[in-house]
Amino acid sequence: MPDNLFAALPLPDVHAAEQFDELLTRPGLRIERIVSSGQASPAGFWYDQAEGEWLVVLSGSAGLRLEHEAQVRVLRVGDYLDIPAHCRHRVEWTEAGVITVWLAVFYCA
Repeated sequence: MPDNLFAALPLPDVHAAEQFDELLTRPGLRIERIVSSGQASPAGFWYDQAEGEWLVVLSGSAGLRLEHEAQVRVLRVGDYLDIPAHCRHRVEWTEAGVITVWLAVFYCA
């Protein structure tokens, strides 16, 4: 029986922590499902990852900020983005009251 990306989704809750589910790991490659519902990166926090990250929003929406850009990028269903290794970024917001599902592919460049 195949697995499903939308199986076992939690109810929207801004007080819950984001959910990170590792779907596949291979040398130089990791795929995660990230589930958000109103969460954002903590104030002053920036992701700075050693690997690249390609992500796509499968449901909901989010605001993502790259440190070198003045404007927040609004990502909606179907929008994707490739973030190079060590490109500092943060989640400014995820849509409250709904589930935002991201698929993130981490890779070694």
